Amino acid sequence: MSAGQVKKRLPLSLFLLRVSVFLVMAMWSLDKILAPDHAAAVFESFYSISGMSAGLLVLVGLVQLAIEVAFVLGLWKFWTYGFVLVAHTVSTLSSWQQYLDPFNNMLFLAAIPMLAACVTLFLLREEDRMLTPGS
Repeated sequence: MSAGQVKKRLPLSLFLLRVSVFLVMAMWSLDKILAPDHAAAVFESFYSISGMSAGLLVLVGLVQLAIEVAFVLGLWKFWTYGFVLVAHTVSTLSSWQQYLDPFNNMLFLAAIPMLAACVTLFLLREEDRMLTPGS
């Protein structure tokens, strides 16, 4: 593949990664907003944080969703892409026990290529310009 072909394909590839990562992250934020009881159980089970109130979880979900919207729009790339990378890294690492029994937890394995997508987006954030302000 020539450098010209790569230059043409890279913007679409990064855009598709950004939108797909946004969809997953936004679902987790919406879970906090729309089903705080479920989100509280997730925090207790995976992060050993118990007793989170519904109000706090809704607030956390709203803040996360706002950052994720900025991320999908390609705004403040160092901060928003970095936030998504750190948030997903914490989530992926907190699920380490599920990876020890992969055949009973196959859906958890999807976090690993998504983490690679987050790293890719962060490292190539300046190249990710499709449908962003000023592009």
